Amino acid sequence: MSPDSLPPPFTAPYAPDDGAIAARLLADTAMAPAQDARIDATATRLIDAIRTRDDRFGGVEDMLREYALSSKEGLALMVLAEALLRVPDARTADAFIEDKLGQGDFIHHETKSSAFLVNASAWALGISQRAIQPGETPTGTLGRLAKRIGLPAVRTATRQAMRLMGSHFVLGETIDAALARARAPSERPARYSFDMLGEGARTADDAQRYFDSYASAISAIGHAAGNRPLPDRPGISVKLSALHPRYEAVSHQRVMRELVPRLIALAQQAKAHDLNFTVDAEEADRLELSLDVIDAAFADPSLVGWDGFGLAIQAYQKRCADVIDHIDALTRRHDRKMMVRLVKGAYWDTEIKRAQERGLAGYPVFTRKAMTDLNYVACARKLLALRPRIFPQFATHNALTVATILELAGTSGSYEFQRLHGMGDALYEQLGKDHPAIRWRTYAPVGSHRDLLAYLVRRLLENGANSSFVAIAADDAVPIATLLQRPAAIVGSPDRAGHAKIPLPADLYRPERANSHGIEFGERAALNKLLAEIAASKSDMDKVVDANAAQAGAAVTAARAGFAPWSHTTAHDRAAILDNAADLLEQRRASFITLLQQEGGKTLDDALSEVREAIDFCRYYAAQGRRQFSDGELMPGPTGESNVLSLRGRGVFVAISPWNFPLAIFLGQVSAALTAGNTVVAKPAEQTPRIAARAVRLLHEAGVPRSALHLIQGDGRIGAALVAHPAIAGVVFTGSTEVARSINRTLAAKDGPIVPLIAETGGINAMIVDATALPEQVADDVVMSAFRSAGQRCSALRLLLVQDDVADRMIEMIVGAADELKLGDPADPATHIGPVIDTEAKQKLDAHIARMTTEARVHLAGVSPAGNFVAPHIFELKSARQLTEEVFGPILHVARYRASEFDRVLQDISDTGYGLTLGVHSRIDDMVERVIARLPVGNVYVNRNMIGAVVGVQPFGGFGLSGTGPKAGGPHYLARFATEQTVTINTAAAGGNAALMTGDE
Repeated sequence: MSPDSLPPPFTAPYAPDDGAIAARLLADTAMAPAQDARIDATATRLIDAIRTRDDRFGGVEDMLREYALSSKEGLALMVLAEALLRVPDARTADAFIEDKLGQGDFIHHETKSSAFLVNASAWALGISQRAIQPGETPTGTLGRLAKRIGLPAVRTATRQAMRLMGSHFVLGETIDAALARARAPSERPARYSFDMLGEGARTADDAQRYFDSYASAISAIGHAAGNRPLPDRPGISVKLSALHPRYEAVSHQRVMRELVPRLIALAQQAKAHDLNFTVDAEEADRLELSLDVIDAAFADPSLVGWDGFGLAIQAYQKRCADVIDHIDALTRRHDRKMMVRLVKGAYWDTEIKRAQERGLAGYPVFTRKAMTDLNYVACARKLLALRPRIFPQFATHNALTVATILELAGTSGSYEFQRLHGMGDALYEQLGKDHPAIRWRTYAPVGSHRDLLAYLVRRLLENGANSSFVAIAADDAVPIATLLQRPAAIVGSPDRAGHAKIPLPADLYRPERANSHGIEFGERAALNKLLAEIAASKSDMDKVVDANAAQAGAAVTAARAGFAPWSHTTAHDRAAILDNAADLLEQRRASFITLLQQEGGKTLDDALSEVREAIDFCRYYAAQGRRQFSDGELMPGPTGESNVLSLRGRGVFVAISPWNFPLAIFLGQVSAALTAGNTVVAKPAEQTPRIAARAVRLLHEAGVPRSALHLIQGDGRIGAALVAHPAIAGVVFTGSTEVARSINRTLAAKDGPIVPLIAETGGINAMIVDATALPEQVADDVVMSAFRSAGQRCSALRLLLVQDDVADRMIEMIVGAADELKLGDPADPATHIGPVIDTEAKQKLDAHIARMTTEARVHLAGVSPAGNFVAPHIFELKSARQLTEEVFGPILHVARYRASEFDRVLQDISDTGYGLTLGVHSRIDDMVERVIARLPVGNVYVNRNMIGAVVGVQPFGGFGLSGTGPKAGGPHYLARFATEQTVTINTAAAGGNAALMTGDE
């Protein structure tokens, strides 16, 4: 297709101000009193129907009301539902059931509902909890009970409770079963949109399997569709992230090349059967990419003459109205019709967290539910005005929303409502009675119980929240007037558009400090602006001259001379200088990103993250310095005297930093030492000298006196000379355990004061994965932890320990996901893995790969391009004990374990002597707590990746062979750079205790 057939790429502000949007919406949503009265009457009738209906079987709403997510039982039930059915082995299933049922009181839970679904589930859960009491194990009471009722009976009862709930969420486990159930006789022909359940693709095989599943379903649906015309025909919902293993903005060219033809092929098949074909909504960072894919597919000439192509849009996204405008322009350009499903949104919590982590200016979604509801009505009005070119589909279970849309739509048709299968039965049954001409479509999930799990929990979270209409509509204790309160009235005014308890990402750490500013790569304008800034920045790759021993000694002498004036600079003034440095670094981030890519081989994502971490270090230590080094701490004591404990600098600190974080760790060390009132001689890694030089120039420009900060370039011999100098007062070091030992020995051998060594070294970092873990989540986190930054992080995953019962599937997915990573030029935003640091590092890694190829089972042997590249490799070991040293690169070692051997696994990890980072993937809280208690590891990450510690949030540092502590980026770090001084003053020495004598009684 020619580029001329496509509209301009979608663009709109990613995270605009809530107040500005609210001002516009509040001005546009007012209705006449007569309209409001009709809406109230309609909504009241629908709510009455919900409250009076007696469904003997019960539905999802009954379960949500019975087990509120604000209760312990509700949370335990959600986690059970998410994971139990995928656990294959009895031992883990029993431990999981015990763990979750022990968190609630299912035995004494008195059901409020007469519905069979609720009572059957409550009965099964109560029976199971009677059998499995908290803290009891198969060797205790449970063992005795098992002799009477049998553990299989306990397990079966709980699994059946989960299946019973699941059966009411899904229409069928196969498309044929779903179609058979959909053909059940009813008063009016039912409309369905079938959703083939599953997570997004992680591997090429996943994407092909999902494609085949969609194609098979379209064929089956089409042959069963009958002869009615659109829109009175069934449809299918397609998830783009299920059709491509790297569905992300930075892989734009690849996605367009590979995914668009797949989407067109499915759309052509849907057209052949004249079905409704809906592209499902994705997360906010994928919106622009999704619209690019949709634009290209919709423009294909083979789809002309078909009105069934559609997409879902989300009202909680602030860009929803802009998307409608874009779709309108697209349909006009091609003189075609489109079906548009308006939903409220399903990933709200994820969107909030992502924006906070990225340090964005605002949120892409509304933080108040009332703003989403207000925007939904505004977007509904917009869609209705675009009929008949646009066929609106309003997905809602909210009686007020339904009534409002009925009023806005008037008497003309050309729209429909949509509901989730298993939800909204009473509401839509009453709607059908009152408005026989109104049609609705049921969004019907299809898939196995294993694929259902993530979907199930998402629906529970969406509809079980305390603010959800579904959660409270049937509660007679909630006045109907409360449910009829308009979103505009709840919002009130533009200044209340944002959630009062959810700070903007930039203000996440206020009032102590500002969050470092990042960008969302899924926002095309922001990414292009950053790339343009990088292209325009100047790089300084001039030859660096190493210092000699005499110059190193002279730097220490000069720093010692500068100590007195710097240490007497107030803590407030020192902190202000570091804040200034952070601001300068943020302004010049493009030049530092350029240098990190050129000298450090950093990908764009890694380089931006490192600049942000360096900024965070400066601001965090500045804030801590103000708190810890200003006035001292007044100590308790007897009357008539003052006792103050204060911190002060030690003298000259030598800071020796590594090449893998040549800006963040370098500035972290230097800024901490300076904040504490020390002067610094900094010796960066010989591989990355220019980054350090530029950072020192920036610090000097920010106000750090040249006498307080000195830069010495050179290799390990220069570092050794600095450490051996008799005038230094401390060393802060990040690097190998061997070098840390050498520094420690040198310091110990010197006469004179005993000076501190603050060392952070590496580790054989492990991740433990049990059978309750979600495979897709494990794959994401393992690939991120093992291969990001080419595995050149101290925290990177080296050893993956997977429960044998699920190991084959887990390893297969991890291998497939790793195989999709792109190696290449780190300046290319699409690159996932850049080069290793130098030829020496590559040779060492290549040697390890050669040895592992003969000693271990090879699961993945990636192909490396020319240069200092090492492709991802995955080796399976016979035992975890085969890995005896840290391998600093993109090489993952895997070992299996049996559930019965879990204690041995923990002992194997402990015996390495390292204790830097540890990952745990499990839904069993007791298991997680057991691991944490058993292993002395500095940073433990549960059900997430195990890299990227955030300053002031996840203080970083290890135990044993992994370092000395205290943790960098934590509240105890600065004290190690200082000495403590107690000053005691006899305040009564001048003739009595005046304060005591003149005090009030």
